[in-house]
Amino acid sequence: MGKISSPEELERYQNEILSKRDPHQPCVTVCGGTGCHASGCHQVIDAFKRVLQDQSKGNGINIRVTGCHGFCERGPLVVIYPQKILYQRVKPEDARTIFEETILNGKVIESLLYDHPTTGKRIVHEEEVPFYQKQMRIIFGNNGSIDPTRIEDYLAVGGYRALAKALSSMHPDQIIQEVKKANLRGRGGGGFPAGVKWETCRNAPGDIRYIICNADEGDPGAYMDRSLLEGNPHSVLEGMIIGAYAIGANEGYVYVRNEYPLAVVNIGIAIQQARELGLLGKNILGSKFDFDVQISRGGGAFVCGESTALMASLEGNVGEPRAKHIHTVVSGLWDRPSNLNNVETWANVPVIIERGADWYTQIGTEGSKGTKIFSLVGKVNNTGLVEVPMGITLREIVYEIGGGIPGGKKFKAVQTGGPSGGCIPESLIDLPVDFDRLTEVGSMMGSGGMIVMDESTCMVDVAKYFTNFLKDESCGKCTSCREGTKRMHEILTEITEGRGKPEHIDLLEELGWVTAEASLCALGGTAPNPVLSTIKYFRQEYEEHILNKRCPAKVCRVLLKYRILSDVCTMCGRCAKVCPVEAITGKRKTKKEAGEPFKIEMEKCIKCGMCFETCKFEAIEVQ
Repeated sequence: MGKISSPEELERYQNEILSKRDPHQPCVTVCGGTGCHASGCHQVIDAFKRVLQDQSKGNGINIRVTGCHGFCERGPLVVIYPQKILYQRVKPEDARTIFEETILNGKVIESLLYDHPTTGKRIVHEEEVPFYQKQMRIIFGNNGSIDPTRIEDYLAVGGYRALAKALSSMHPDQIIQEVKKANLRGRGGGGFPAGVKWETCRNAPGDIRYIICNADEGDPGAYMDRSLLEGNPHSVLEGMIIGAYAIGANEGYVYVRNEYPLAVVNIGIAIQQARELGLLGKNILGSKFDFDVQISRGGGAFVCGESTALMASLEGNVGEPRAKHIHTVVSGLWDRPSNLNNVETWANVPVIIERGADWYTQIGTEGSKGTKIFSLVGKVNNTGLVEVPMGITLREIVYEIGGGIPGGKKFKAVQTGGPSGGCIPESLIDLPVDFDRLTEVGSMMGSGGMIVMDESTCMVDVAKYFTNFLKDESCGKCTSCREGTKRMHEILTEITEGRGKPEHIDLLEELGWVTAEASLCALGGTAPNPVLSTIKYFRQEYEEHILNKRCPAKVCRVLLKYRILSDVCTMCGRCAKVCPVEAITGKRKTKKEAGEPFKIEMEKCIKCGMCFETCKFEAIEVQ
């Protein structure tokens, strides 16, 4: 297919693609997202290809490598169409069995199905799995059904129809008003209304404007943007092209982390394919509108997720934030008006333009419309990516989608918003999730990281962990952020190592306030959140560490005490054998000798925990 020169040609090409596809034809889809890569999906893909090559009956059966399905805990995932049979934790040796039993003979392989954790019932179809039932997969849904390296797959599900509509029947101002009416708020963390930002950029003085996609996702445990770029890059491109037309930009950039190699490859393929079809470049769809996109790879600095630091990096300068008394929509990249949104925000745009703001605003809460993709990780049974309507409660996400806490342990807290988000306690588990409610309780939406914690989590240690991350990622430009995060980490270290003082809690709160108020960018402004929220909701844990030199969760190693229970000890001597400092004394019991009970000399003990891990008889107590 050559370049498409009009919306009518695009529609004809889409119809041509669909006419050649039989919806009843068997198709094996294998998740090719990074999560399933780690579980061995490549070997599964190769096994299916070998089976289909070996079998003449395999002719006409498609195999499609898709993006992330979201259910990363159960990968590699395989879905058989048209029945939508979901097989989980598939191994290469299962490929032949699936081909012979399911594809050729229509039989379901029970051992590869998902077992309901409560009822024990084996679930056949993907949409019936509890992990998916409460989700609303508007933005993420096509990830599991299309090959991200084939633009034809995206066109077959209606891709670029919104672009055709925007270019052929909407004025740029109409597009902006539709986005404003939809109340699309930035999914990168700030939650600023995208339509307002677009309007300001369009009205800014100057003839040259830029569109930027922020794919510098650096939050620990977060991989929403990566998965969208890997699995459905054209949805992001389509949103960027519509946005460029709306604000009057002819050049765009995708700023993506170099640590995301598959995302870099797939967005690169998508850009090239869109150019070949005339969806990027000169006179797009005969509209006389020109726009093209380049990829810029970031070096891994967390601070470059901040808009001004990102633009400085794009210019080839050190990625440091600047003051925003002049906004980037007025003077950004190379001092030109520049509109920056993150990956998920751009992917929402085609949906709004195609289905309309009235439809979009039916989803969500009064102040937060649409859906949000979260990476659900930590102490939860079902980890992965979830797309849910704004306003869903934390309880629904953790227990109904996430399947609850492993091992029957008690839920303790959930951190939202990435490393600078707050920790929300069990008492607020029925909190509706939207931009405003999360901010009210001392956390934030952020880009969508959600880390679940159980009763074995030490909240002081959590605050120390994230403060250490933020300290290392601070660019150092602001004294408040550079020194504030460093001093907070030092104090938290003192507390977790038994040197805490009562006045340390007040000092942490004061440092947190100064860091937030005096820092230039949002990294410094939100850096104290893990500390302030844990003090607010888990102050008693801080007091236990400081006053009683005790870690209730038994995490802070220096504060632990080990004791051998003499009535349980079998005098096998394994603990003494593994102790690196010979702190355990006693005599091994044999057939000839009665043995002597083993004891731990605490003045020698270095709290390594080797004895506790080695004992098979639960004879060592941790206090």
